[in-house]
Order: sequence, then C-alpha cells, then structure tokens
Amino acid sequence: MTAVQPQHSMLPGLVDTGFITLRPYGQALDPAQWEGLTYLDWKSGGDTNFAVLASANGEDDPRGFWEHGLPDKDGVWTVNAQTAPVLRDWVTAVGARYGRVRIIKLQPSTDSASVIERYLHQDDNNRLNPEGEGRVVRAWLNLTDNPDSYMILREDRDDPATEHRIPLPMGAQFVVDTERLWHAVYHVGDAPRYAMIASFECGPALQDWIDANAVTEAAPPATQLA
Repeated sequence: MTAVQPQHSMLPGLVDTGFITLRPYGQALDPAQWEGLTYLDWKSGGDTNFAVLASANGEDDPRGFWEHGLPDKDGVWTVNAQTAPVLRDWVTAVGARYGRVRIIKLQPSTDSASVIERYLHQDDNNRLNPEGEGRVVRAWLNLTDNPDSYMILREDRDDPATEHRIPLPMGAQFVVDTERLWHAVYHVGDAPRYAMIASFECGPALQDWIDANAVTEAAPPATQLA
C-alpha cells in the first residue's frame, strides 16, 4: 500500500460498508469458459493459480499494472480471453473502464482461522491512478457453485466485529473496495473454486450496472456476524 493516495471519485453505495452485493448472474455458466485456460502459479489469498484475461499489455502477465508504469485501467485482452467469450462479454457489458481481469482457481481451505490469520489482505488498486479520476474497485463473478464457501471482509483486520461474509453460490456477483477492506475467501469442499475478478473504475457506467443488478428479495445480501 502506498503511504499517500490521491483523491478519487467514489460510488455512493460503497462509502458506507465498502462493498455491494448484487443479484446472481442470470445466464448459464459453462466450465469450458474457464477450465481450458492457461493458469499461472501465482499466490494471492491462499493456494491459488490465475488465468489472465486482461493485462496491462495483452501478455500473459499477472503482475499489477503499476509494474508497467500504468494505473489499473484500460486492460488489454490476452489470448485466454479468445476462448472465454462469455466471460469477456460480462466484463465489457459493465460499460466501465476495466483494468486487470483474471480467473482465480482456489484450492480448498484448511480452516477459517487459518484463512484469517494467513490470507486476509488489502489490494493496491489505485497506485498511479491520476487524481480526480474514478477510484478503482473490484467486482467478482463466482463461476462454480460453492454455497458453503464465503468471502470474508473486514474493515479492521484484527476486529471480528467488523466482519461481513458474502456467500459464494454459482453466479454470485459483488463489488468490493479491496484497497479499503481486508479480504480473503474461506473455501470448503473437495474441488477448486473458480471466480472471475475484474478491476473497474468508479463512475456513472459502473453505477448504472450496479443499479441494473440490484439485489431483490429473492437474493439475500451478505451475512454479518453478530
């Protein structure tokens, strides 16, 4: 994390809690869209591998855009994206500027305490983001059906009273200011969990997409610890 961040415009709905849960994705998800991609051994938040769909220069490079002297915006599609058109379309349909787009393959966790102790982290989304532009946040689309797994979010890393949990059934969609919130996924089961993670710039386009995918009564919000 950089010591001083420039000021960026923020979506009103993220100011309070730092995250927004949306209604589930309404289309069928085909494992062929992600299982056949090229995955790199890149660790973040657990035993993970990543398939890069958009990078700073269109190469199969999982590093942050700042490694190329760029903000996390205006991503360039990689070869992987050519074989995942539905996932690519999900990103472009948002309509906002996007940066890094990846598929995470997360192996099952050992226990929730270990996830909290070892893997809770914050991202560095806004390094080199020009002052006055929209803040970069991240959106998720859960690709596999993992209803007993959940994203852990904490305002204060060491204070469980600030914790929220977002369940991860297939098609779960949510937006998180991951530079503000500590986060990691506790994944249970005997198979990997797959999800798409995309960086987006806050602004009218992202707000419109969030409004169009607002949670209904049939789609419960994230749970909060007592």
